[in-house]
Amino acid sequence: MTVTFPPDSVFTAADFDPAAAAAENMENTPGLAELFEPDAPGMHTTPTVDYVVILSGTAVLELDNGVSTELHTGDVVVQNGTRHAWRVPGDDPATIFVVLIGQAR
Repeated sequence: MTVTFPPDSVFTAADFDPAAAAAENMENTPGLAELFEPDAPGMHTTPTVDYVVILSGTAVLELDNGVSTELHTGDVVVQNGTRHAWRVPGDDPATIFVVLIGQAR
């Protein structure tokens, strides 16, 4: 799937509607959206091996051990069932292409 993440500033804007954003996420990514943790915004764990390519922009991959890695257009990440979140610093969105391959836990 291809996903465009808005910059982090969108989530702190006065007119941001968290309920509408959650509903849009549920509609666009059923089965995936339910994995997001309500008490840790953006954090989720997928039962998949993920192959991710940054198509445009800058994205930060944040892991549950506190390590964050800034990624840029053309960078590739492979992760295996990792608890993580994507952040987009700055003012521009970031677009990623990701292949999720199911795995048994």
